[in-house]
Amino acid sequence: MFHCDSREIKFMFLQGYLPGILEGTRLTLEVSAVSLIVSVALGLFGAMCRLSPVRPVALFAEIYSTVVRGVPDLVWMFVLFFGGQMVINDLAASMGAEAPQIDSFIAGTLTIGFIFGAYMTETFRGAILAVPRGQIEAGLAYGMSPRRVFMRITVPQMVRFALPGFSNNWLVLVKTTALVSVIGLPDMMYQADNTKSATQQPFTVYMIVAGLYLVITTVSILILDRLQKRYSLGTRETEL
Repeated sequence: MFHCDSREIKFMFLQGYLPGILEGTRLTLEVSAVSLIVSVALGLFGAMCRLSPVRPVALFAEIYSTVVRGVPDLVWMFVLFFGGQMVINDLAASMGAEAPQIDSFIAGTLTIGFIFGAYMTETFRGAILAVPRGQIEAGLAYGMSPRRVFMRITVPQMVRFALPGFSNNWLVLVKTTALVSVIGLPDMMYQADNTKSATQQPFTVYMIVAGLYLVITTVSILILDRLQKRYSLGTRETEL
């Protein structure tokens, strides 16, 4: 008589859904990468604004950083996606045109990039302030322009100070990508939810997803640790 134990049943159920989960993993990595690019760009710009001698500019960057970090990420996802669609609908209606639908990939990556741009702002600001002021003054004394000093002296040295905070932000960003599932983007969590409903195996499905996230974060940690060691060559760690 044919007999299947529970493990065989789980495997049979999941066999047809694993490709979908793996495809969702690929999309999760794409969302993470694009969101990181957006957040780094916003973070560098925000850090320079925070350090600007022009008070309104510095105040604007401070408000951005404080407000964004003080509101839950899920709220921002809903506000920017659904709120943005409402604004587009109203503008289209006022012009008598048909409103285009916001692409969920673009909305998701821009929202996550917008959120983590605030965290990167503070990370990069602290890293810039950690660069010895004397080296910046020496560059200016040699006749280098402020822009050239920033690109040739400040940025190369700030990387070492920024990497710990950058690493933490990246790891949190990867996990935050799970929020894009709420706006219909078929990422890893979206595929997992569908698989769970179809197979009635929530524990197995979510353990697989947890394992995939763990693989991504573990590889990230190994790479970032190597970068940290590389940029720390020739420096002495201060023991407290």
